[in-house]
Amino acid sequence: MDDALLPRNTAALRALLDKGVTMPVPLTVEIGDEVDVEHVSGDGVVIHPGTRIRGASTVISAGCELGREGPVTIEDCRLGRGVALKGGYAARATFLDGANLGLGHHVREGCLLEEESGGAHCVGLKQTILMPFVTLGSLINFCDCLMAGGTSRTEHSEVGSSYIHFNFTPGGDKTTPSLFGDVPRGVLLREPPIFLGGQGGAVGPVRTAYGAVVAAGSVLRSDIREERSLTIVGPPPAMTQRDFTGREYRGINRLVAKNLDYLASLDALEAWYAEVRLPFFAAQGALGVLVGEGAREAIAAGRRERITRLLALAGRMDPGQAPQAAFAAHAQALTEIFGGSYAAVPESLSTHAAATAAAGAPYVEAIRALPDDLVNAGQHWLAGIIEDRWADVEALLPGVARLRHREG
Repeated sequence: MDDALLPRNTAALRALLDKGVTMPVPLTVEIGDEVDVEHVSGDGVVIHPGTRIRGASTVISAGCELGREGPVTIEDCRLGRGVALKGGYAARATFLDGANLGLGHHVREGCLLEEESGGAHCVGLKQTILMPFVTLGSLINFCDCLMAGGTSRTEHSEVGSSYIHFNFTPGGDKTTPSLFGDVPRGVLLREPPIFLGGQGGAVGPVRTAYGAVVAAGSVLRSDIREERSLTIVGPPPAMTQRDFTGREYRGINRLVAKNLDYLASLDALEAWYAEVRLPFFAAQGALGVLVGEGAREAIAAGRRERITRLLALAGRMDPGQAPQAAFAAHAQALTEIFGGSYAAVPESLSTHAAATAAAGAPYVEAIRALPDDLVNAGQHWLAGIIEDRWADVEALLPGVARLRHREG
């Protein structure tokens, strides 16, 4: 065959085939020159025709399958064991064991899909974290949010088809991150699932309690604080018209509080990874360590995104409005609260995690088997990290801190 007709990097293709990677039509697969083939497992990996693999950071662990339903492109993605990306595009994202997405997915930077989470066809994600088992339907845009809840593949939080998390305002702001569930309880895999009915949406930023069921066709504009509740949002009000400047911030303190709560939650999640999850990645060998690093990088990317958006918002404040002026004056100091040190993890929890990982227990099974005293210790520790961040916020902007727990 004429060399001009061969795909790029045929040496990498040969190396992967020699490792045991299954490629039914290898000459249709593109491997970037920067891809390290040592970061691709030869154990049960299947790469279907039309796949493009790019990026020096890319990791493909054992049992992954790419392109079963259509062409797949991944760029600087880290895939844990048994990940299935059936057709679509993903860049600078991390997928943990068993995560999966159907045909037509579009996943961008800052995404972390934890164990056995995923979605059906035509799912768009950016700056999104899905905790274990969270399932998205089809035709969904779910950017700038974190979702937890559920205990297994049969009892999981779910987002119905044709759902949108509205994350961009008419004024061009993206200070809109929403929490569906939370981190301190969510990581422990014991909370009732959240259900967001299809043909609906949420106008970020909002918070939704565990066990909440939102009827199909509903658009959330307020928090759901009551657990195990059913919410039905009625038809929209009659059309009205008024003057609109595009940048109205009458509820600036509420908006800032939501963003700071999200940032504090990311700090808690990062601590969980560093102090509890790390041994489970290490137990998977070199590729597992790299995937774990990718997960933490996704969390850090989420923090950077939220800080960038907050500082941009501060630059739009009206100095003649006292709450806006106060936020603008303290914005930089507020963002410096996050990403720093945190209280020490309970030694009993970290010791138990390390021992369980060393014994070969999978992460999800190990967490679900934690005794009650360690569950309580872990939850208290993570909640304390968030509370410590809020104590620092209150010292700067007490008006914002007072709004933290209010519905709105």
